[in-house]
Amino acid sequence: MNARAFLKFVAAASLCLAGCGAQAQPYTVGASLLTQQHPFYVELAQAMRQQAAKEGVRLDLSIANQDLNKQLSDVEDFVSKKVHAIILSPVDSKGVKAAVLKANAAGIPVITVDIAASGVAVAAHVATDNYAGGVKAGELMAQATGGRGRIGVLHYPAVQSVVDRVEGFKKAISAHPGMKIVSVLPGITRAEALAAAQNMLQAHPDLAGIFGFGDDAALAALASVKAANKLQQVKVVGFDGMAEARAAVDKEPAFVGVIRQYPDQMGVRAIELAVAVLSGKPVEKLNPVLPGVYTAAARP
Repeated sequence: MNARAFLKFVAAASLCLAGCGAQAQPYTVGASLLTQQHPFYVELAQAMRQQAAKEGVRLDLSIANQDLNKQLSDVEDFVSKKVHAIILSPVDSKGVKAAVLKANAAGIPVITVDIAASGVAVAAHVATDNYAGGVKAGELMAQATGGRGRIGVLHYPAVQSVVDRVEGFKKAISAHPGMKIVSVLPGITRAEALAAAQNMLQAHPDLAGIFGFGDDAALAALASVKAANKLQQVKVVGFDGMAEARAAVDKEPAFVGVIRQYPDQMGVRAIELAVAVLSGKPVEKLNPVLPGVYTAAARP
């Protein structure tokens, strides 16, 4: 090989190494999750970490602690760091719109998980089919009450996934003329849900059932029913299906069942979607995960 040919070879090799090196750099994905104070989100985060490691993705995980301002700051930080994609579990479905728009303007795709963002486009959304789960919850309540009675609902109206659950629940209840929803109160934390459930029971002494939008709300409702000595009268249905709630269903006949979500599946899918979008592969905008129903009769 003469000197000129050797120099061409070196130049070509250098270009190849530079290009290959750039392509070999892993994707960095920023993720802002609602909380880590709930087993659902602990399991979701763990599944994301495991799948990111499997995919060779760097995961920059932040926890919003149910604080919208912190979540907005987290997303701004991700944008300034120029992460390749952002996975977001919104604290407030409407409140995150500005943050998503900022990421979109920077060319950073956003994938929402569990909770949708309202009024703004995202690359993909993965979540439980919450409306279908709400319908299942209503059907379970109707079965437990014999299709009759006054019903209360513990709500979290700022979160779209919960809105969908409650709408599905209302739809199922409306199919039973003997049932009526007489109270819908917010109960975001377990303490707030406990107070709300107590208020329902005091305002409606003949209450036949309470639907809790999540495990904490349902467990708080159960505690209120116990304290009011109405375990034979009031049935409780929950949503999420974490271990504590399933154990309560096994133990307490008044807690007739929970709609079970699968956060591990959602975490894996969120990372898979981020990688697919960044690789230029087509993805579905909506990626529903079908919920299950857990009752004492259904346990293994």
